[in-house]
Amino acid sequence: MTSADRNTDRHLDRTDRHLDRTDWYLDRTYAGPSGEVRWAALGPADAPPVVLVHGTPFSSYVWRGPARALAAEHRVYVWDLPGYGASEMRPDQDLTLDTQARVLAGLVDHWGLTEPAVVAHDFGGCVALRAHLLHGAAYSRLALVDPVALAPWGSPTYRLLAEHADVFRQLPDDLHEALVHRYLGSASRSGLHPDTHARLVAPWLTEAGKDSFYRQIEQNDQRFTDDIQGRYGELELPVLVCWGAEDTWIPLARGHELAEAIPGAELRIIEGAGHLVQEDAPAELTAALGRFLRAGLARTER
Repeated sequence: MTSADRNTDRHLDRTDRHLDRTDWYLDRTYAGPSGEVRWAALGPADAPPVVLVHGTPFSSYVWRGPARALAAEHRVYVWDLPGYGASEMRPDQDLTLDTQARVLAGLVDHWGLTEPAVVAHDFGGCVALRAHLLHGAAYSRLALVDPVALAPWGSPTYRLLAEHADVFRQLPDDLHEALVHRYLGSASRSGLHPDTHARLVAPWLTEAGKDSFYRQIEQNDQRFTDDIQGRYGELELPVLVCWGAEDTWIPLARGHELAEAIPGAELRIIEGAGHLVQEDAPAELTAALGRFLRAGLARTER
């Protein structure tokens, strides 16, 4: 550990004593183009690297189970996108999907990774695809979990929030909290555990979080997938597409369409899961990801 890392640890210890480190704690920082990013790494330092990317309106917390399981054989990198979770939230912050893709490419370089495997969910799918296709981030393999990748996307609720973000920012705090609870909870088919639900909602309930919640919706729309959708046929790496069979945010038909658009892609349907597969079917998803990633290890060993 470098002296800079030790200084960072001391700073984070002072500012985040309220966090339960045995639960989920991002103990490192990265100065990205859109603010400070909080990240952590699990597993042996010399193990094959895997980068996990979350979506909206979530945080790396949704990856806690799969991350810990995959860390038995991999060095697993987790991070909160700028404007999300524990990462920096500030007024006038650029939270567009293209900026997030640049942040991902910068992190891969910062971590000194040559060709990590990448696993991305929801908005994270667009982020990972843009980082690879437009910003030079090289991956060994890519798993996309219910990703935002194909037009059309954006539920009626999402579009309403985007079109009237300034109005929704003026909601009283209790109504804003009720909206976020309802919106986030609808991503799970089976319903989130109350503690999990509260943990995912909490970052959006501060003054900065409330602004970031509407800002990230306001700044992102279909143009960020439109300009890469025609390039999915260029992907020349193993790709796994996982999809919750009961996803009400992005229907399963999009999963079939995406798998057909990517040469050689495998489609794995997770029965009984909604959009937030990590919470609805963590064991099934982790098993599918583990098999996919181990195939890469076997190929490397040969």
